[in-house]
Amino acid sequence: MRQVRELFRLKFGSLLPSSDRQIAAHLGVARSTAAEYLERARAAGLSWPLPLYLSDADLEERLFARPNIRPGTRRRPEPNWVAMHRELRRPGATLMILWEEYRATQPEGYAYSRFCELYRAFETRLAPSMRQTHLAGGKVFVDHSGKTLPIRDPVTGAIRPAQLFIAVLGASNCTYAEATWTQTLPDWIGAHVRMLEAFQGCPRLIVPDNLKSGVLKVSFYDPELNRTYAHMAQAYGVGILPARPRRPRDKAKVEAGVRVAQYFILGRLRNVPFFSLADANGAIGRAPEDLNTRPQRRLGLSRQ
Repeated sequence: MRQVRELFRLKFGSLLPSSDRQIAAHLGVARSTAAEYLERARAAGLSWPLPLYLSDADLEERLFARPNIRPGTRRRPEPNWVAMHRELRRPGATLMILWEEYRATQPEGYAYSRFCELYRAFETRLAPSMRQTHLAGGKVFVDHSGKTLPIRDPVTGAIRPAQLFIAVLGASNCTYAEATWTQTLPDWIGAHVRMLEAFQGCPRLIVPDNLKSGVLKVSFYDPELNRTYAHMAQAYGVGILPARPRRPRDKAKVEAGVRVAQYFILGRLRNVPFFSLADANGAIGRAPEDLNTRPQRRLGLSRQ
């Protein structure tokens, strides 16, 4: 907009009259371009000197806004970004291929660079932090919620807190949850067994937090697993890849799953009294089923 302002100054604010050809030569633009900008200024009702409050963005809007375009909307037809995001997960699909298909149906659409910029902006709205690519069946992330579920003894009335075990599949975000009395080894192994039965299959890797029941020695290169936990993984043919300590992004899936579970399960069950672990797990089992079959707002697909 600096050149446009200079064009107006030379045309309307200079003491010496200048022709459009002379002004265009001074600015290094074509005479037709200078004449077009001056015509746009007349059509927009602009006069010299320009108001001090008129910013470059406002000036551009006054000069180049289309009459049928509402402010805040884009001027070119946009593709279906949700469909583009799904197509990119298919083998061989690239942004260049999708852009070529888009331009084949929308010849007046965006250029490739702007197309990529808009898609990246859409992608950041899906995941505002570092995005990891997960293949189907690749990883399941497991952890315990920091919040517990109170269970009341029907005889004494004493309240005993139950731990909430959460598991999230990497590619689909499909979530499994159950309550256990403790985080000790028997409950830890049992929760894994029931999780794999619920998923009806085994992923390639299980990514746990550094719970003592699973990981004895934390190491990025050679972690030492609990022997029973390692034997369980060997029996199911899966690998164990513990998350690094103080690296929450290594298990961002389950961190998000824990937050979802805390309001989707604990929040909805906060007023329901439980008198046994079986009753609690019956209610908890229905909540993830509802969560996994509910369409996600941005993608329109359910976790299931």
